[in-house]
Amino acid sequence: MNNEITIGETPSCECGNALTEGQTRCSKCLARDRWTRKERAKNRRNRRRSENRRPPRAPRGLAQAGVIWS
Repeated sequence: MNNEITIGETPSCECGNALTEGQTRCSKCLARDRWTRKERAKNRRNRRRSENRRPPRAPRGLAQAGVIWS
């Protein structure tokens, strides 16, 4: 998409906010992108951690399979 700005027209962000001189995106869009990058990285870390984790230990007092108490 090609946005051409004529003289006297204020540039606008993709969300519709007006931009000041020198800006390409508004602070709201920059913050949203920063948040999505952080969430994506956090989900990637959590996924790796959960794949390598051992299963929880059995609670004490329960007999394990194959054990005969006589």
